[in-house]
Amino acid sequence: MLLAAPAETPPHTGGLLALIPGTAGLLTVAALGIALLLFLIIKVRLQPFVALLAVSIAVGLGAGLSVTELFGTVQKSDAVSLIESGMGGILGHVAIIIGLGTMLGAILEVSGGAEALSSRLLGLFGEKRAPLAMGVTGVVFGIPVFFDVGIFVLAPIVYAAARRSGKSILLYCMPLLAGLSMTHAFLPPHPGPVAAAGLLQVDLGWVILMGVLVGVPAVLAAWAYAAWIGKRVFVDVPQDMVEAAEEAKAAVLAEQRAAGTRPPERPVAVGTVLAIIGTPLVLILLATFSSIALDPSTLRSVIEFFGHPFAALTIALLLAYYLLGLRRGWSRKSLETVSTASLKPVGNILLVVGAGGVFGAVLKGSGVAEALADAFDSVGLPVLLLAWLISVVLRVAQGSATVAIVTTAGIVLPLIEGAGLSQAYLALIIMAISAGSIFASHVNDGGFWMVSQYFGISERDTLKSWTVLETVLSVAGFVTAALISLVI
Repeated sequence: MLLAAPAETPPHTGGLLALIPGTAGLLTVAALGIALLLFLIIKVRLQPFVALLAVSIAVGLGAGLSVTELFGTVQKSDAVSLIESGMGGILGHVAIIIGLGTMLGAILEVSGGAEALSSRLLGLFGEKRAPLAMGVTGVVFGIPVFFDVGIFVLAPIVYAAARRSGKSILLYCMPLLAGLSMTHAFLPPHPGPVAAAGLLQVDLGWVILMGVLVGVPAVLAAWAYAAWIGKRVFVDVPQDMVEAAEEAKAAVLAEQRAAGTRPPERPVAVGTVLAIIGTPLVLILLATFSSIALDPSTLRSVIEFFGHPFAALTIALLLAYYLLGLRRGWSRKSLETVSTASLKPVGNILLVVGAGGVFGAVLKGSGVAEALADAFDSVGLPVLLLAWLISVVLRVAQGSATVAIVTTAGIVLPLIEGAGLSQAYLALIIMAISAGSIFASHVNDGGFWMVSQYFGISERDTLKSWTVLETVLSVAGFVTAALISLVI
């Protein structure tokens, strides 16, 4: 189990249970805990990691857990507390995947892979289908890189396409954003689906498969809306952002040359980029289905070894180091510098994910999770719908998709334990949670302001375009997941 709890949880009589007995007390603790989490993030503006950790402790104490159960004791160093098991269990699975994926994305970004890919797609699709080319670029390049990095790298290409056509920049940036957002929400190695897979103990191969099956129809629906709104709301190319992007690029190039980390200018082969991105996905999927199609054998063991997410991503990263780095003239120092720099923004993500693991462990160890499971079961709604609704509420209330995912996964976990659900169905539950986490991006979401500022869109037009686009992506993703659940 990733979220280990004591084998037998003793009855707790302290905290709020002293006043409100039984299940009612546990449900009160859960409700107050979620309310406190939202208050700390929205009103107090507390960092999400700190807020999640504080609420986990408060919920545990409120439900009657002892300090020893929460924190362990200094005398018994071998005794693992709920906080330690929750944090360590999830990060042991997630940290390696996110770290390797982040370094892979950085090499693809700095090597010029994104520019080569978008240029080739623009050439293939032609000027009339440039918006579709931007959308496909967002999907492919969005697999290995974070959402904000994708915007930073690809925004200048959007500016150029919009200037050439003289049409609204929404026609080009919205398909791109839909592609980046879809991969960020539904596909590993992005933090959300990886964290949910770790919490719910789902094989990443199933998450990738369901992410594709759910994400493709969702992004097609989002592209349809992007085409519609792009023709009705005109937004000119932001000249100040164009100039700022050019200055930033020149500064980065100068800094890289001065530090000796800029490789010689050689074009990147698009086939190489696609092969590197596709390698870990194919290996992980092969390992997943070999466990179903093949009897235990040496061949199956080899496939499962290379298809383990840790091994698959390591292979892809080493391929990127050689094909995009060393073979094109990079020094080993350059590779080290780029890889190390890429990990700096990851710390906050990992801490938030770890705190979500703590929250789930405390809910389970205190008995709150079982009470929540009973309460939700009595409501009678399908777990897929409940997962999406809970994620939507948390997303709209506090803005962070990662917080919405890890919190929802902790709440949903007791609903599915012991239910005998297949890995495929559990992966669909993750898709529902992920879909809910991108619903209605608005002013409390950093992504809203990033889109508004990078593409020069007013707040009103951002609400009409980006916010609705994210809602379409969320609803279409959930509906697709629900339809697939009917046949598996």
